[in-house]
Amino acid sequence: MKKLINAPENYTDDMLRGIYAAHPDLVKYASGDLRCYCTRYKKAGKVAIITGGGTGHLPLFLGYVGENLLDGCGVGGVFQSPASEQIYNVAKEVESGAGVLFLYGNYTGDIMNFDMAAEMLDMEDIPAKSIVGADDVLSSSNIQARRGVAGIFFLYKCAGAKAAAMGTLEEVLAAAQKAKDNTRTVGFALTPCVIPELGHSNFLLAENEMAFGMGIHGEPGVWNGPVKTADELAKESLDEILADMPIAEGEEVCVLINGLGATSQEELYILSGSVKQLLDEKGIRIYRTFVGEYATSMEMAGASISICRMADDEMKEWIDLPVHTPFYTQV
Repeated sequence: MKKLINAPENYTDDMLRGIYAAHPDLVKYASGDLRCYCTRYKKAGKVAIITGGGTGHLPLFLGYVGENLLDGCGVGGVFQSPASEQIYNVAKEVESGAGVLFLYGNYTGDIMNFDMAAEMLDMEDIPAKSIVGADDVLSSSNIQARRGVAGIFFLYKCAGAKAAAMGTLEEVLAAAQKAKDNTRTVGFALTPCVIPELGHSNFLLAENEMAFGMGIHGEPGVWNGPVKTADELAKESLDEILADMPIAEGEEVCVLINGLGATSQEELYILSGSVKQLLDEKGIRIYRTFVGEYATSMEMAGASISICRMADDEMKEWIDLPVHTPFYTQV
């Protein structure tokens, strides 16, 4: 294992110390706990949006805490859920009178701990609603059981924009739900990654082998086989997405081409070009394309393709709203 770390067991906390040191003007932590990650700025009467999840996915999850996006994040260890008390402490720090929306990925540990935090808030008469990202098409035929992966970016954008416009808790939840209903993702891995505390790869792939449909924690995909071209991967991914969420000729979508941690920008743009050509052939119009690292898996090589259908003009306004965090800025 070759990593720029100190003690493997301190990986998450050392990372957080570095973030707070680099961006003291934008973020802080609550209750003396490094893992209670919060914005330095909160607006009275605004719905507070809180996410959370394991380390190893930057900029997901904490990287979206900032202007016109999220207000706080419970930070877990590498590929581990944050504790319910941490989520609760974040909520108490950033809540400003309009209630709390918990918005996170569809994973068992996260669901349990966010639900516990919501119960703790309820005992203090602080209203809290929850929604989970569940965009990974190939993880389950049951949409309610699907994993949340890079497509949660669109939920963050839509909910964050509605909250910034001083929407009510129900309105902010509805914005996130609209994005969820219209977002699908397919991902694929070319290499495994190394969890620092384990010190070795979390799965194995042969030299010319890839995994199609693999999850961001190394969850098995739908097939392992020879590495395919960008054109072939784009076609297979879009075929899966459009079979699950049909999009008519003339409809508009946003495209997210996401790198998993060790894929070059050049390769991501090659994949982006492949996706555009296929959508053009189908008469599906691209409203906006996002290319880069939005939800990674340590140093895993690979990518994911997300499609978010623009259901109405309001969604376009939400997507276009400028945002700024230490990790992501959109003008």
